[in-house]
Amino acid sequence: MENETILYDDGVHKCIMFSFDDEEQAESYLAVNQFLIIQNNSGILIDPGSQSAFDEMYDAVERHLGVDKLKYVFYSHQDPDVAGSIAEWSVSSPAKIIISGLWSRFMSHYGLMDLDRIMALPDQGAKINFGENYIQFIPAHFLHSPGNFTVYDSRSKIVFSGDIGAAVMPTHNIYKEITDFESHLTLLEAFHKRYMAGNNFTKKWVHNVRKYEVDMIAPQHGAIFKGEDVKKFLDWFETLQCGGDIM
Repeated sequence: MENETILYDDGVHKCIMFSFDDEEQAESYLAVNQFLIIQNNSGILIDPGSQSAFDEMYDAVERHLGVDKLKYVFYSHQDPDVAGSIAEWSVSSPAKIIISGLWSRFMSHYGLMDLDRIMALPDQGAKINFGENYIQFIPAHFLHSPGNFTVYDSRSKIVFSGDIGAAVMPTHNIYKEITDFESHLTLLEAFHKRYMAGNNFTKKWVHNVRKYEVDMIAPQHGAIFKGEDVKKFLDWFETLQCGGDIM
């Protein structure tokens, strides 16, 4: 389907990117990506999006896996384009909700009343087993949220990076995979300089990510980084002057 991209599939383990867009601006489009990891008959949904994207996401999960087989729904941070549908997912699925402990007590404001469903991540992150492999929650605090995490999937070697790597795409040229890093960089700079807190934080995140073998970086907005472009992005982000460095 047009709004679905298979990022990884080895017959047992599959990662799917969805692009159910729900944010429009006059001059540009902050295209929204959602992700589903499936291994055998179990799934993890990553940053499923706002209320306006819920129906399409529900249908997609039902088609690929079955909503009743969702084990976890993960939210990288608290923004409404990430967590706006948290109440709907808590009602419609049996999944545990994974989010930073910093934000767990605020989720009732999104309509999530059963706070026992939440697995609150400690600041240092965590690792959970998923089938034969594992999922690592890598701290990404202040990039841009003070309670923020990215996800590393050990089998696919994909980092699901939330707003890190996000691009504000022009409406006339929305693409899903980067083919020209230098050209794509012009779509990253303004967003990252404004939304990321500072170089101390970007450098620390890159240091943590480099502990793992990474084949792909998949952000919540914009296009994915593959192969050599992963290294190019990490090198760029590691030295980025942003936020408090320049404000």
